[in-house]
Amino acid sequence: MGVKRPFSTNIFLLKFLALLVAAAVWLPCVHLFYKPDVGQYRCKNGVSSKARMVAARHLGIWTDPTLRRLELQKMQNRNPEWHFMSRTFFVLALANMALSDSEYKQQACDIIDAIIDNTIKLEQEKGFEHFLLSYGRVGGWIMHPPRSQFFDGEVALMLGARRLIEEKASYKPLLREQVKVMVSRMSRSPVLCAESYPDECWTFCNTVSLAAIRISDVLDGTDHSEFLSSWVDTASRKLIDHKSGLLISAFGVDGTPAGCGFGPEGSTIWMATHMLQIVNEQFATDQYRLAREKLGRSILGFGYSREWPVDSTGPMDIDSGPVVPFFGASASASGLAIVAAAAFDDTDYFTKLFTSMNFAAFPKESDGELRYQAGNPLGDAVVLYAMVQGPLWNNVKRRSGQ
Repeated sequence: MGVKRPFSTNIFLLKFLALLVAAAVWLPCVHLFYKPDVGQYRCKNGVSSKARMVAARHLGIWTDPTLRRLELQKMQNRNPEWHFMSRTFFVLALANMALSDSEYKQQACDIIDAIIDNTIKLEQEKGFEHFLLSYGRVGGWIMHPPRSQFFDGEVALMLGARRLIEEKASYKPLLREQVKVMVSRMSRSPVLCAESYPDECWTFCNTVSLAAIRISDVLDGTDHSEFLSSWVDTASRKLIDHKSGLLISAFGVDGTPAGCGFGPEGSTIWMATHMLQIVNEQFATDQYRLAREKLGRSILGFGYSREWPVDSTGPMDIDSGPVVPFFGASASASGLAIVAAAAFDDTDYFTKLFTSMNFAAFPKESDGELRYQAGNPLGDAVVLYAMVQGPLWNNVKRRSGQ
């Protein structure tokens, strides 16, 4: 006869088995508690209810001088890049909102004007370096006089977005000059890209610049189509990671990949695919599909983006933020993945990414405002832009006959 197990051991095994069964049933259902009603976050016509609540927070910052001064100074102290980019994404969000709902038009124009004028004033007083990380202030620029494509491209994009809502005569020469300088500098590189930092070109910044150049053509009747086509052809040959097929994120003026091992990065490629939609839609779509395959992930209904493809791991930096081991998940990449998912009408991925936002970013609603407590004003501005974007790019495509 076999040895009988103690009764207590059998009870333990039964409890453990029950726990496993419960987990198997419960875990796949957890995401349902956080899964959004997509219509509350993003709608085809008008501005969604959640987008209005996220916008209310930023509108409050830019309409209250005291709050504005405090919030912008906090952002500048924490990270000057994030401070600058929060302006860009909010301008892009406002432009889309104004084109979706005339209720926002006048307020959007007034605030965008305030953001652009303040940005240009700061640059005139403190130089473009004011918005760069410290290593952008130590010299070593290849192109002279030194300029940052990061700053130039996003200012140009803000100017173009504002003029697409409603023409403003004083911004017309500013945009034309900005585009003239960018094209001239980009043309001096064998890969048609200009520096954001000393001998450091970023795909993120250069694709933002390409979108601004395309918008300028639509607004002013200029024609940079040959330059834009040459950029896509050059990038396809010289700036592609051969393992993944994705655009690399950083490289020298001569096209040599950055020494720190910056290959394809989620915190770059998602934004690049969106910017390229109005430059070369087929190339943009191909890159998005590859990014979705190589970087887009979901577990039990929760979506996220890897910062790097599995076979192309790079270094963590200020853009990637902390990367979760094993999963390779990055909050920065996941936030920008929401922008790309919205841009390419990928509702499944958009929903899964927002499910994760509702679970892990600790959304807080109060007094008609919505903010994500795990993030910062830049993160909220990126999320807002994802919720409302579409009309701006559609306006560009319509005007250009696409």
